[in-house]
Amino acid sequence: MIKEKLGHRLDGWIHTAFPFLFWRPIPPDAMTVAGTLVAGAAGLAFAEGALRLGGGLLIAGGFFDLVDGVVARHFGIATRFGAFLDSSLDRVVDILAMLGLVVFYERAGEGGWAALCALILVATVLTSYAKARAELLIERMPGGFLERGERIGLLAIGGLTGFLQPVLVLLAVGSCVTVGQRFLYAYREMGRLDREDDRA
Repeated sequence: MIKEKLGHRLDGWIHTAFPFLFWRPIPPDAMTVAGTLVAGAAGLAFAEGALRLGGGLLIAGGFFDLVDGVVARHFGIATRFGAFLDSSLDRVVDILAMLGLVVFYERAGEGGWAALCALILVATVLTSYAKARAELLIERMPGGFLERGERIGLLAIGGLTGFLQPVLVLLAVGSCVTVGQRFLYAYREMGRLDREDDRA
């Protein structure tokens, strides 16, 4: 939701806040991989109960994810594979972070919270898949209530502040709502296209 409303301003903000990124070309794919390694390590931290460390790693990894595309566009080195790599590795981070929390709560004997984290994991993957699959058939899919940036940001805040469980409840509800929004939009748009085909 935030990315959809403010994403067009992101490049300017990044240029202003982090000018050193644009002194010389930096391979954006390398930044993507580095960010994945850092943020993916959050899953291990969560699994070991180091929740604040996990939150910090998500923030650090998210920085790379935030700027890699901006750097690529600035130097004119954006590629289709770079976009594919970025999107694919985002899913790796999403899965590792939530799996880490599933392991953490299972070890702590809190099966209910582990199940909630598993639900968030399923909804997160389905949210991303629904968009990718739908955009093979329709022009674009709106982001919905809770996109990836918000999910990762909230999870990081929950880990850092110690208010992880309320954040998990919000993520569960928001992610399921987002899945519903995307399915409903796909149903409407694909139905419209089917009707146009029938008239043709």
